[in-house]
Order: sequence, then structure tokens, then C-alpha cells
Amino acid sequence: MQLNLTKGVTEVSRDVYDLHMLAMYICVAIGVVVFGAMFWSMVFHRKSKGAKSADFHESTKVEILWTAIPIVILIAMAVPATKTLIEMENNDDSDVTIQVTGSQWKWHYKYFDQDIEFYSVLSTPREQYENQDGTTATKGENYLLEVDKHLVIPTNKKVRFLITSDDVIHAWWVPAFAVKQDANPGFINEAWTKVDKPGIYRGQCAELCGKDHGFMPIVVEVKSEADYAIWLEEQHQINAQAAAAEKASLNASVSMEELMTLGETTYVAYCAACHQVSGAGLPPAFPALKGSTVATGDIAAHIDIVLNGKAGTGMQAYGKQLSMKQIAAVVTYERNAWGNNTGDAVQAADVKDVAKGSESDTAAPAKVAEVVAIVAEEAPVEDLTKVYSEDELMVMGEQVYMKACAACHQVSGAGLPPAFPALKGSAIALGDIAVHIDMVVNGSKKNPAMAAFGSQLTKTEIAAVVTYERNAWGNNTGDLVQPAAVDAASAK
Repeated sequence: MQLNLTKGVTEVSRDVYDLHMLAMYICVAIGVVVFGAMFWSMVFHRKSKGAKSADFHESTKVEILWTAIPIVILIAMAVPATKTLIEMENNDDSDVTIQVTGSQWKWHYKYFDQDIEFYSVLSTPREQYENQDGTTATKGENYLLEVDKHLVIPTNKKVRFLITSDDVIHAWWVPAFAVKQDANPGFINEAWTKVDKPGIYRGQCAELCGKDHGFMPIVVEVKSEADYAIWLEEQHQINAQAAAAEKASLNASVSMEELMTLGETTYVAYCAACHQVSGAGLPPAFPALKGSTVATGDIAAHIDIVLNGKAGTGMQAYGKQLSMKQIAAVVTYERNAWGNNTGDAVQAADVKDVAKGSESDTAAPAKVAEVVAIVAEEAPVEDLTKVYSEDELMVMGEQVYMKACAACHQVSGAGLPPAFPALKGSAIALGDIAVHIDMVVNGSKKNPAMAAFGSQLTKTEIAAVVTYERNAWGNNTGDLVQPAAVDAASAK
């Protein structure tokens, strides 16, 4: 029935449905008894029939009954409810772990141990859902619940979600899974699901998060295990092709016409929600780009703000969301649309130069320039026999930690328990060095949130970050880990 809850497609969601029905049936039964007795008394003991009210005082038996019966009812409801709640919070033994990050106004999904991550954005054109096209004939049933990229998970596998936010409070809600968790900036909330059959299941943000809160849908596509394996392979191929295209774009010179076309598409998809299609913005939170000092001023500063965002404002960093070609195109569009007409045609190589400059702003001192080159992956060959000083390892280790670890374990090393435990004073950072190295290289089987960095970092980087973790935040073990030690541990 439309007026009732739906059962959902997971065992937990069906348990929640059964709890709801149990509570409703108990309430209905109580209502029938109470109101039945009340109306029966009103009909058969009314004054017009000569009924006279009884005169009596307290009854020990009645008081025991009306105390004991509600207790029994509450226990009958509490036992299955507690069992279901415990099961809902049991995130152990997951087969797949996905980090879900809310962002104004889209979702970012990252598959642990798969090197797959992407943003999922409402795919319906803005002019359509704002009725700017003058018609609603083309709107489908799910026009506000459709995205450009579905979150894909396998059937019959326990999928664990680590839910957080990079700006304001959102809420990741998929009714068919009985999953609804707040996405809080700086915190990790956990949830899980195990779906029995393939299908497409929809949800949306369930926490007021700003002007486009209503346009932040969730679409989960559940595939069979075989189809999911095929999808994973396809995503790896797409990533490889995207990397090749990105590399090729750095040496290409794109025409103004092509830049403007791609730039307009990118702007409408990623920027128009805040700065408006007309470039007029929504001051003061989202300033106008039409005639602005950013869009008509220094090109490098313009690229930098799109790449890295602006702290303390609603301007996000798009360096991880867009390719360098897309950033070049959208900057070109903003500098030439709405009468700005600067004539600037920004290329992907220009974006790369600014990105490289941003990295150099936080570079280490000159005495460890060779070490920093390895961190930036500019060194062609890694020398595993080289012995680094404590200063070199700590400087490089801090940079690697900030790049690869701080998002989960925090700059302060305090972590985000329980998903990301603290490193400050931890048994890992203070205990056996070989165990510490193994954890960084191979990840953790007990905690899938701890990814394996053996394929992401060089052995020198791993040696440096392990050294940093063992000596930062007051750990002060005095241990200096060299690349040769990491190489030996990796070979076992």
C-alpha cells in the first residue's frame, strides 16, 4: 500500500519493516481494546438507561495488571528491535568497502583497494528541472533521481559504507536498503548493506544542506557478482584511457571554439548551481563571475582558485573532480563569456604549470630537493641502497603523510575512530617496525578502510612515512626506516 512502508530488498530492511508492522499491530490491538471498552461503556452504561456509576477506590490487582501488561508489551517490542539495531550496526567482515563523501551538491564514491573513484551528479539538465525550457513533456519519472554515474555494488556481498562530508552536513539515504546515515565533515559514520537481487535503487540527501539540497540524488546499481567483476575491469580500462587522454592533452593545443564548447558544458554541470548560468552569482556566498576581477584578472590566479578552491568560502577545489583539459576549458569559458571577452585561450599545459607551482609552494628546503623529487615522482630511478638522514626522512615523510594519510588519520594523528584509528601513541606506530611497514604496504585485512599503499607509493616514500609516523606527535621512537628495509619486507 502507498500509505505503508515498503519491505526493501535487504534482510535488515525487511526486519525493519517487520518491526514497524509489529508495533502497528500492537497499537491497533491496544486501540481496539481501549476504544472498544470506552464506546461499549458509553452505549450500555449511559445515564438515559438508568446506569449509575460505581463508587470504588484503589484495586491492587488492577494496578498490578496495568503495570505488568505494558511491561510485557514493551519487552515483546524491545527484544526484536534491539536485535535488529545490533545487526544494523555490525559492520564487521565486509567484502567491499566504499567511502561516500557528500559535497555541495553531489556525491563522491571511492572504492578501497580498487583505485576507482568518481563523482555522481544529477544528470537532468538544469534548464529542465527549473522549467526554463517551457515544457515538462520530456521529464521522466525519475528526472530528479537520476545521476550521470551510478554507484555499483555486487549482489550477495556485504558492502560497507564509510560516510563523511567535505563541507556541510549531508545524509546518505537509500530507503530500499534501510540505510540512512549523516555525512558529517571531520567524522566517519558507518553503514552496510547486502542486497539479494540485481536492480537499480534510488535515494537522496536527507539533510538540508543548502540551495541545491533537492538536487542531490543517489542511484545504486546492484549487479550480479559476474557482472560486477566485468564492471570493475571496465572502470580500470576507463581510468587508463582517461590517464592517457590527460597526458595527451598536455601537449595539445585546443582551439578557442572547442575550449568554449567544452567549457560551457563543464560550467553548467559543475559551476552554474552557485555562480548561475548567467554568471551573475548569488552574492555574497557565491560572487558573480561576470566582470569579476578573478575572471578578468591574472590567469594563473584564476586557474589556481578552480584547482584548489578558496579556504573559508563555498568555492570547492576541482583539481580531483575535473581533468586538466576541463579546467582549462572552463577557465577559458569564464574569461570569455558574459561579455568578459579577455581573448584568453587556456590550455591544459597552463593548468599543469599552475598545479606544479602549487606543489612547489609547499616543497621542502633545498637541502632535501633530491628527496622531494622522489615524492613528486620526478625521479626516474629509485635508489634502494641510499641511506637518508633523519631530517630528510621526516621532511619527506610529512609530505607523504599529508598527501596520502592525513585525510583519514588527521594531520594531528588523532584519526577518526573507529574506522580510522589514531596513530598518535598507537600500538602500530610504537610497536614492531616490520608490522608497521607491512600495514602500510599491504593494508589491513581486519579493517578494509586501511588501504594497501604498496602500489601507490615508492619504497622510499613508505620508509619516510613510517619514520614520520613513528616520530611525530610525541611518539619519538627514534626509529629511522630506510628504503632497503621496506624492500626486504616487501619481498617476504
